[in-house]
Amino acid sequence: MANDPLFPRWLDQVIATGGCAHPVHLTGQTTTSDVATGELLHHYDTSREPGERLLIRCRNRRATVCPACSRLHAGDTYHLVRSGLLGGKNVPEAVRAHPRLFVTLTAPSFGPVHRVTEQGRCRTRRGGPSCEHGRPLSCPVEHSPHDSLVGQPLCPDCYDYVGHVLWHAHAGRLWKAFTDNLYHRLATHTGRTRAALRRALRVSYAKVAEYQRRAAVHVHAVIRLDGAGGPGDPPPDGIGTDVLGDCVRSAAAAVHLRAPHAPALGEHLLRWGAQIDVRPLRASSAPEALNDEAVAAYVAKYITKGAADTGAGLDHRITASRDIALAHVSPHVRALMATCWRLGALRELAPHRLRSWAHTLGYRGHILTKSRAYSTTYTTLRQERAQHCQPVDQSTELGTITESTWRYIGSGHTPGAALIAAGIAEDLARNREIARDAVGGDVG
Repeated sequence: MANDPLFPRWLDQVIATGGCAHPVHLTGQTTTSDVATGELLHHYDTSREPGERLLIRCRNRRATVCPACSRLHAGDTYHLVRSGLLGGKNVPEAVRAHPRLFVTLTAPSFGPVHRVTEQGRCRTRRGGPSCEHGRPLSCPVEHSPHDSLVGQPLCPDCYDYVGHVLWHAHAGRLWKAFTDNLYHRLATHTGRTRAALRRALRVSYAKVAEYQRRAAVHVHAVIRLDGAGGPGDPPPDGIGTDVLGDCVRSAAAAVHLRAPHAPALGEHLLRWGAQIDVRPLRASSAPEALNDEAVAAYVAKYITKGAADTGAGLDHRITASRDIALAHVSPHVRALMATCWRLGALRELAPHRLRSWAHTLGYRGHILTKSRAYSTTYTTLRQERAQHCQPVDQSTELGTITESTWRYIGSGHTPGAALIAAGIAEDLARNREIARDAVGGDVG
């Protein structure tokens, strides 16, 4: 590769992608002409590129798939969440004074699992009782955080695998029910009807899903109250952080959904877990208030993680039942995947496409979602970065027309090219670390 005359140009392309581990290969051309005269102003095609192709980023958010692109995605997420807390990116700074919370909603228990506790021992129970399958319901071991037993059920036969999968399949509906209940609780507190409250107040949020060691998703959410006009409009008087926190707790506790009835499964009532963490953000005077930027960084960290990072699934879809038996996962996760595959054959559960989402244990929601008015968008952030890296020449932008033809022809690197790209990605990451230390802050 190094002896190829076009190697320097190939290297430039890899550097331009940030050392992307799985770049997309395109072939084609783009032509810019003057509308009035038809004069050719600019022409580019891939005929003189290495391999007659152009490399662009894969933009995968998972660090296990592409560290370079996941780092960029985490940076975009940081600015998206931060702007909704502190302003900027077309969000007024007045949002700092709005009631804001960092909320964690968990999944309920589907059966006892091994865990790490502050008390030391995993699970201690007097008398050492056993389940109906003869397995002990206590564990005197002090597990380390890296113990492979952590998150595994004490008795796999007692564990409610069907309930776990159905809860994942309905996680989106549970969140919708929670936000609807939150409006209802706020309306009750202010003495308004729900319709009148929605005309005076708006709940804005950004949430990220994280897999726990027990392979169940829980949700971290930044929740902010705005007036009817959005971020630039303060919420009505009398609704502060304390009131919002009380309403969040009661709204989450009130959510109850019934899974679709299937004769082979019986009735399943779905709800949020009992552990609900509600923390005010720094604008509050509460001593437990969190730092806004720390919360944005926390959310950005988890956006690069997927089910595979915690051993709670795979990064690719499962196409046959034999893939489950061959997957490098724990017996607990394999049982959840097998449950997805089995339930996916039931007609009553067909809309949930459980077989298509068996690799994520039935959870098919986006890792990060936000309300429309919370802050900026990923698309806007990417456009701003593109304009910053390659400013548009305004002298040729007006009165021109651009015609492009592109075709996908492949993706990825050869083994040798992958080593070079990984080295470039590491160098760029190291340079960012040095630059951040030099200025004492974050570097975009």
